[in-house]
Amino acid sequence: MTYTRREFIASLTAIAAGSLLPQTLNSAETSRKTSSLRILILGGTGFLGPACTESALARGHLVTHFNSGRTEEHRQETGRPSVVPAGVEQLYGNRDPNKTAADRKTEGKPNAPKDPNSPKGLSQLQGREWDAVIDTSGFFPRMVKASAELLAPKVKQYVFISTISAYKNTNLPNFDETAPLETLEDPTTEEMGKDFANYGGGKALCEKAAEAAMPGRVTNIRPGFIVGPRDTSGRFIYWPVRASLGGVMVVPGQAADPIQIIDVRDLADWIIHCLEYNIVSVYNATGPEKELSMKAMVEGVRKGVGSDVSFAWIENGFLKAQGMKEGQFPLYAPPTGESAGLHRCNISRALAKGLKFRPVSDTAKATLEWYKSLPPEIQTRVAPQFANVPDGQPWIETERRLLENWRKRERAGR
Repeated sequence: MTYTRREFIASLTAIAAGSLLPQTLNSAETSRKTSSLRILILGGTGFLGPACTESALARGHLVTHFNSGRTEEHRQETGRPSVVPAGVEQLYGNRDPNKTAADRKTEGKPNAPKDPNSPKGLSQLQGREWDAVIDTSGFFPRMVKASAELLAPKVKQYVFISTISAYKNTNLPNFDETAPLETLEDPTTEEMGKDFANYGGGKALCEKAAEAAMPGRVTNIRPGFIVGPRDTSGRFIYWPVRASLGGVMVVPGQAADPIQIIDVRDLADWIIHCLEYNIVSVYNATGPEKELSMKAMVEGVRKGVGSDVSFAWIENGFLKAQGMKEGQFPLYAPPTGESAGLHRCNISRALAKGLKFRPVSDTAKATLEWYKSLPPEIQTRVAPQFANVPDGQPWIETERRLLENWRKRERAGR
């Protein structure tokens, strides 16, 4: 029914604080680099990667992608257009130095034939030079160590995309970059574990690995909920799709409950900004600049999709008693208990380095347009609440039932 820390970690796929948190700009940060940058993206074809590519190209930079090719092949198989713009160089391989690109493509297919010509590990990166790296696909420290050490003599800056799940706790509002990080019982594990239990700790160790390979040249970015076009996680997309259907929309909790999100395009623009100004250190990256309430978010969504939907707030306890499960109202987490600080992360350091945000209405409009462009079978996967389920109650009918029972309770004065 709500979004707990466990749900947060499942959906997203420590160095001394003093050394990571400089309080003043160094000389390289005081002016924008005027020449075109050569940028290598480790990944590039998922969600954040394409947004970084588009932002970099729009600002006159050169982009190279390094990945196995699996995501693009899958996208084409499902009838979706490529996200690799013309002019982007494509290199292939595997984040694991001991495996090939083909090994990545055939994971889970034990009988798949072997391709002896498939590029192995990071071999296609050897002997090449770039100005900067954006690592959107590192989850375990052995892989990040391998890429960062290989590229250290050949690049000036390494941006690692970590996560707010790297923190040990999110139960205290206003936690900042000095808060304790998650640890792993087995630091060598390369399994996510049950409920993605190793996700946050793995990212924390990846941050360390990058910094150890390139001390003083790493930008570790810890995003919260990244939302917007191409987000297939089913998180934010629920809200614009539901709002577009009109009627009375159930919203959990209280109107003033906080919510933090960041449009993938805003995050990508800021990542490129960090490269242009040589901004290093560690930063939380979510938003917006001022605390956003659930009321303000859904009203922004309504404006963006051009709907006449109205809202009804229903108490969390009542929703739970009515059988609502975790995640049925995506993104939302009550500002109490273990999630008290989840949507109250301190982002003052990133704001001071130029992080900016577009209105929620813009994000909602673009997200709904992207959703409508998808084949019906993909729409069903990214917004399963609105799929036609045999012998199941449509979500709109579930909402009507909740509203009817809620109003009965209100009339009864309980």
